[in-house]
Amino acid sequence: MQIKTLMLSGCIALSSLAASAAVTGLPDFTQLVEKEGKAVVNVSTTSTVRESDEQSGLDEDTLNLLRRFGFPVPPSAGQQQPRERTAQSLGSGFIIDANGYVLTNAHVVAQADSIKVTLTDKKEYKATVVGSDTRTDIALLKIEAANLPRVDLGNSDALKPGQWVVAIGSPFGFENTVTAGIVSATGRRLLDENQTPFIQTDVAINPGNSGGPLFNMDGQVVGINSQIYSRSGGFMGLSFSIPINEAMKVVDELKAHGKVTRGRIGVAVQAVNDDLARSFGLAKTQGALVSAVDKDGPAGKAGVKPGDIVLKFNGQPVEESGDLPRLVTATKPGSTATMQIWRDKAAKDVSLTVGTLDEQDEAASGKPGKQGGKKSDEAVSARRFGLSLIELNPRQLKQLGIKYGVGVQGASGAAMRAGLQAGDVIVGIAGTDLTSFAQLKQSLEALKAGESLALRVMRQDGSLFLTIKAPTDKDK
Repeated sequence: MQIKTLMLSGCIALSSLAASAAVTGLPDFTQLVEKEGKAVVNVSTTSTVRESDEQSGLDEDTLNLLRRFGFPVPPSAGQQQPRERTAQSLGSGFIIDANGYVLTNAHVVAQADSIKVTLTDKKEYKATVVGSDTRTDIALLKIEAANLPRVDLGNSDALKPGQWVVAIGSPFGFENTVTAGIVSATGRRLLDENQTPFIQTDVAINPGNSGGPLFNMDGQVVGINSQIYSRSGGFMGLSFSIPINEAMKVVDELKAHGKVTRGRIGVAVQAVNDDLARSFGLAKTQGALVSAVDKDGPAGKAGVKPGDIVLKFNGQPVEESGDLPRLVTATKPGSTATMQIWRDKAAKDVSLTVGTLDEQDEAASGKPGKQGGKKSDEAVSARRFGLSLIELNPRQLKQLGIKYGVGVQGASGAAMRAGLQAGDVIVGIAGTDLTSFAQLKQSLEALKAGESLALRVMRQDGSLFLTIKAPTDKDK
């Protein structure tokens, strides 16, 4: 027994030595925070929200009962009356120029009546929006100040999974909170998002961190903390940051023009899976499969048609479907582009003149919740079923010959089990035409575990009904 005890003691001693060595080998972030933290700011906004209020506080059934028995009821009782209230929100940002330019998320300052920037020395400044781009979730602010501390910018393209990174921000209003972790992945494209190639980390990000900087170990900003993936609304180990290289391209345009101009070719695309690749005669799974073409758009005029697979755009390879929108939108409108497509089991080059992406092409929904802004209820209800959805814009609706529809960008879980797939368009619920995203959202939210809902779906040239079932605990 004594020998076993000695051996155990020896193990403990060795373990302690190993733990001590491991601790001393961990990175120390103190100098980074002391130097760079001064350029991180709080961004608080005030906005006016119009909402309805039942003046009487009684529901319509109760009011009808009172009227029936002769009780006096004011004529306006039960009517929804709009009222205004002041709403406040809090996010983060960082100074990129000593003369007062501040970078943050677009959703942090969206619909704000007034914006206040607070520095670490407690000085407060009124901020104006130089420009905001909802597609990339970037906003550039300006405060009237000089000789401000500013961050150093790094190269987000050089990031590799496994590298240490640090976030500074104001989660839940706790200013200058420092959290650290590693890069989990780069070039991560979210099904519910635009084509931004996010940096995925396990850094603790929570509401209020939005717009704050993500630093590398050299004290350089490599990303802007933007989103989390969460079932609870709080941190769950999946955080997403906008690469600083992508953000600064937007900043340059916002400074010059106050907005971002993007290219458009007028196609809808979907992913190429292994089965599709084989059926089209491709040697490997690659490219973006064209599922719809605007006949009056640049691609339509160039002869591109559904069933073509885009392999290259302006010489750049299109490895997956998300690559094409990124390459197209980054192209200057009016310029000539060459696109390599796969058709009839052979590669072919087509030339087209890139158009301009307008506001009609921006309609999108089902984004993950933004930290520091209003969380998307549509995203929450759709995510429960494994659905990634997008509202079709007027041009797409006209092209399909329908009044309203919601496109499926991705399907997993219950949606995949129902047979839904990317490229489908939901146009009805049972025998009722779909008229709004809210209608679909409410129908999905009303389902209890195990209950089913029939969806009418357009697919290619036909339509079909698919039954989606609310997931149970066994399905999770």
